[in-house]
Amino acid sequence: MATERRPAGELSVRELEELLARKRIEARRTRLERFRATGRALRAQPALDEGSLEARNGGESVAEAVASPRRVALNRLLLMVEVAAVLGLALILWNGLGALQTLNREVAAALEGPTPLPTALISAVVLPSGHTSPTSPGGARPNDEEIPANLRPLVQSLPAVALPTQGPEQAITIAVPVLWPSSAPVVQGDGWEQLKKGVAQHVGTANPGEAGTMVLSAHNDIFGELFRDLDRLKPGDEIRLTTATREFLYRVTRTEIVEPTDVSVMAPSARPTVVLISCYPYLVDDQRIVVFAELDAG
Repeated sequence: MATERRPAGELSVRELEELLARKRIEARRTRLERFRATGRALRAQPALDEGSLEARNGGESVAEAVASPRRVALNRLLLMVEVAAVLGLALILWNGLGALQTLNREVAAALEGPTPLPTALISAVVLPSGHTSPTSPGGARPNDEEIPANLRPLVQSLPAVALPTQGPEQAITIAVPVLWPSSAPVVQGDGWEQLKKGVAQHVGTANPGEAGTMVLSAHNDIFGELFRDLDRLKPGDEIRLTTATREFLYRVTRTEIVEPTDVSVMAPSARPTVVLISCYPYLVDDQRIVVFAELDAG
């Protein structure tokens, strides 16, 4: 008990902790003895003293023995926090790796897949080349009655579209040997004025040789009657389109008679396709005849 005889100011922190621990043990021993003397406690275990506490903890000091459970609990808590942080980081890395692999698969699929088909610059609500019959009162004129009533105000309010300049990749002539002895000119745009000049290409559709649908129209009973005999075409018949640099050969695959509002026949296709459209029947003009042809790969 040399520590107790020294002034408190000369004691180290550890010595003070040990002194406080002894005081607590002595106070507890005194309290237990008082309880035993009055019969409120049994002598089930020997009294806890400094020597037995140090022996139980392998020579560890009393202060260290008292503080040990608290330290163990704190160390366990810190270990659990560290483990949780490591698991969280691993989960973040795993999710990031999974997202990266998914993105790489999507990119690879996009590269291996087919090239997206071109989209027309103008969406049609009725098929081109429509007009009233030349035998009707007032003669041949653009037939606005073909446009669905709910869409007429929208169509009439559309601004005029500037037609593109003819490019070297665009068709300049078309030849259909079964129908004509020579070729006919191809113009850009299929409005009323353009259809007076020859076979008209719908703006934004594919050019000769390109994947997609090239839409060409002409009249059957006015302005040269270029497409009067489309119903004579049979599968295998030739359609030749010429650009500034080369000629492309298409062969007819099928013919359909559709309503003027069936614009699905103008939809882009995966293969190079040309569609010829005209009013039908002759001098009646309340339907459309549509001839489909595909590029001859040979």
